[in-house]
Amino acid sequence: MKPVEIVLVYQSLLGIYGDQGNAKILVNRLKWRGIDAKLTSVEPGDALPADAALYLLGGGEDAAQVSAVNALREDGSLFNAVDDGAVVFAVCAGYQITGNSFTIGENDDVVEGLGLLDVDTRRGAKRAVGELLARWTRPDGSDYLLTGFENHGGYTRLGSAARPLAQVEIGIGNNGDGTEGAVQDRVIGTYPHGPVLARNPALADHLLELALDRHLDPLPDAEVEGLRAERLAFVRRTGR
Repeated sequence: MKPVEIVLVYQSLLGIYGDQGNAKILVNRLKWRGIDAKLTSVEPGDALPADAALYLLGGGEDAAQVSAVNALREDGSLFNAVDDGAVVFAVCAGYQITGNSFTIGENDDVVEGLGLLDVDTRRGAKRAVGELLARWTRPDGSDYLLTGFENHGGYTRLGSAARPLAQVEIGIGNNGDGTEGAVQDRVIGTYPHGPVLARNPALADHLLELALDRHLDPLPDAEVEGLRAERLAFVRRTGR
């Protein structure tokens, strides 16, 4: 059987916040279940695989965002992969560039995004920096608290085709309106780092289930759950 391919996109541009750790989490959670996984790292100038199961984009600065958008648009394979049902998970700057537009620089120049999410990002009134806590309703209807560290100056507003990933309890999230992240078909954007999938294994498994089109048995880990409980308690106690 063909390995499940996970593509780490342009870490030289979108890898300054350690978000590449999300790829390691996904690969390990597959291997722990006995599922063969393949991690492919792609840089600008390399051909992006068009038939992978899952694509990951991370955080980066203004110039890197523009370079990444231009390279991905020129390559074209990410659009084809999404059309064929691939999952895209984009964090922070990666989240912003998957939208319709975002701004960069002191003059807030508007840059056209990839249009994979119906969202638009503009400079916010204050930079969002600190711990984020948001309530995500899973496909089975149960609630799960997402935890992570947000650090973004852009504020994102959702259009009619996208829906929020979660509802903020502590932090700024998209723009201070109580929402965090966006979901549109199999494209998911979010602001928290951490890396976010290390902090939130249930979200990691959700991405894998989308990519595999099947349910995965849980991987109980008392140590991970204990650390999560401590972090959640700290954020609630300190309010950031």
